[in-house]
Amino acid sequence: MTTELTVRDAVFDYCRRVGMTTVFGNPGSTELRMLRDFPADFEYVLGLQEIVAVGAAAGHAIGTGNAALVNLHSAGGVGNALGAVFTAHRDRVPLVIIAGQQTRAMLPTRPFLGADEPEQFPRPYVKWSRQPARAEDVPAALAEAYRTAMTHPRGPVFLSVPEDDWDRPAEPVPHREIRGGFAADPAALAEVAEALDGAERPAVIVGSGVEDEDALPLVVDLAERTGAPVWISPLSGRSGFPEDHALFRGFLPPVRDQLARRLAEYDVVLVLGAPVFNYHVHSEGPFLPEGTRLFHFDCDADQLAWAPVGVGVLTTLRAGITGLLERVAKADRPAPEPRPRLAKPQASDPMDAALVIETLRERLPEDAVIVEECPSHRDMFHARLPVTRPGGFYTMGSGSLGWSLPMAVGRALAGSGERIVCVLGDGAIMYSVQALWTAAQHRLPMTVIVLNNGGYGAVRALGRRIGIEDIVGADVTGIDFTAVARGHGCAGRAVTSAADLDAAMAEALGHDGPFLLDVSVMADNSAMYGSTP
Repeated sequence: MTTELTVRDAVFDYCRRVGMTTVFGNPGSTELRMLRDFPADFEYVLGLQEIVAVGAAAGHAIGTGNAALVNLHSAGGVGNALGAVFTAHRDRVPLVIIAGQQTRAMLPTRPFLGADEPEQFPRPYVKWSRQPARAEDVPAALAEAYRTAMTHPRGPVFLSVPEDDWDRPAEPVPHREIRGGFAADPAALAEVAEALDGAERPAVIVGSGVEDEDALPLVVDLAERTGAPVWISPLSGRSGFPEDHALFRGFLPPVRDQLARRLAEYDVVLVLGAPVFNYHVHSEGPFLPEGTRLFHFDCDADQLAWAPVGVGVLTTLRAGITGLLERVAKADRPAPEPRPRLAKPQASDPMDAALVIETLRERLPEDAVIVEECPSHRDMFHARLPVTRPGGFYTMGSGSLGWSLPMAVGRALAGSGERIVCVLGDGAIMYSVQALWTAAQHRLPMTVIVLNNGGYGAVRALGRRIGIEDIVGADVTGIDFTAVARGHGCAGRAVTSAADLDAAMAEALGHDGPFLLDVSVMADNSAMYGSTP
């Protein structure tokens, strides 16, 4: 083959053509040849730990709507990153992950830092995984990986590249695009429309897929046409419906018997882009109340296959909901009773975490984006800080801590100056606290609020739910979070008195650059997801 183009040239050329010109990573020896002569029109965003690199890439992908490029270091770096890869998979975030590998000549001797069976390492939490058989196949493999990541259901993909491949000759990747939208069989849409038209008490359940597929306006139209109350699915990583809308009813619990009881008043339930039977703790009983019919729209055939009950309809949401809107009649159903507005808690020391969230709500800029990772306060958080617009809220849908802080960094990098407000537990922040350094290096408009209750409150609450009062290893004490922040170049302030909270919140939200607010709150002694069974 006669060409002056190298694998590195062809890869960066393809990335440039599809808009992946920001690389998130933590480099090592097996990536040096990839990064040599780094293109001037690309940006490398350094994360001080691999989970930070993947989480920040995910935030950037969510903010731009395009896959983000991640550079990881061989087996060790991939291993460090897998918790974040798992969450990206569950939340359907398109990432193209390139991991270094030792030279092809060294692989038979199981070299230091080499990855054994690299294609298998990140599975099953990537959609696609390869180490090409030949160096010249790397650019085409990257293109296949990108197209796979961006095809619904979107998600992370993985490419392992031996380090000596980058300087080998290669051909440019031909142009190719995929039109990924697809609709359900018309007979299936007609069946669902007929069920909705004939229902006495229909309901809609929405999940992360609604925002991922930019289908929220269509969901609002469908809910208003059918008069159906709308719930958000258990442990959803994003919002999917304006929470100040008259038809919004709240968040479903990730407990089988509780979820079934919430749905008992409905005869037809339509699920849109959500793994609705997504449980966190065990309970007995039916998946659905007797007499309730369930229809489930999703673009993921695997999701529909494992769901235990109901009728699955394979479709991308925009196409499927559009088809329903063409078939469903306008219903005249009374709106549900308005949800009561919770009163602001009284000031006390130590503070009620609800007071912190109410104070945040009062001072929150109109265009701010909320990122949350405080599991022990999640129900309260949603009840007091409603999400009212698309793209205004994100959390981690997998339950794997350490996702939200770096994801907030990436979302800020993809933004246009709007304030990113990341609310974390004191346990959660320590999984990826290095992300503060990246935020400081880029002077990002971020406010990080630590709800400091001295430990893993969610673990304590779940322990109480199953009758375990004394949980070993649930206490997190002795950490000066403002000192940790300052050590990473991020300004900070601690608040221990309710009298100082409002002024501190104003400072944190108005600071030029990232700011950490460490707020001491009382331990939450309530049981998670309701009372002990």
